[in-house]
Amino acid sequence: MRYWDASAIVPLLVQEPRTAEARALLTEDAGIVTWWGTRIESTSAIARLERAAALTPRQAGEAIEVLRALAAGWHEILPADVVRETACRLLRVHALRAADSLQLAAATVMAGGHTSQAWFVAFDDRLREAASREGFLVGP
Repeated sequence: MRYWDASAIVPLLVQEPRTAEARALLTEDAGIVTWWGTRIESTSAIARLERAAALTPRQAGEAIEVLRALAAGWHEILPADVVRETACRLLRVHALRAADSLQLAAATVMAGGHTSQAWFVAFDDRLREAASREGFLVGP
């Protein structure tokens, strides 16, 4: 299983330039591990696209339904002290936003500290760089 950041989940929900790449990764490894807040982050992205008129209300609703279906089958890293403390450390080491630090912290917890053996899937360049510096195998 790979750890999936919200930036890699959203292209599974709406048509974006990296949708085919995200779908191919999901086909290779149907198991998704992600942070508890990924559903919130993904919903936020869909709502932003709808407000910007990049999605119709119907398309946004369909994307939310796909998100619910995906979330029903993925494994979530839940909020915990270890995630919070790791996220705080990451914020001091990397130029990350709070939500990105929580994503990377959750991936670190998933990896059990063995980041060199774990995949981190993201399309956000800053987060990919931080994950790489933390020792993750970064994809795609």
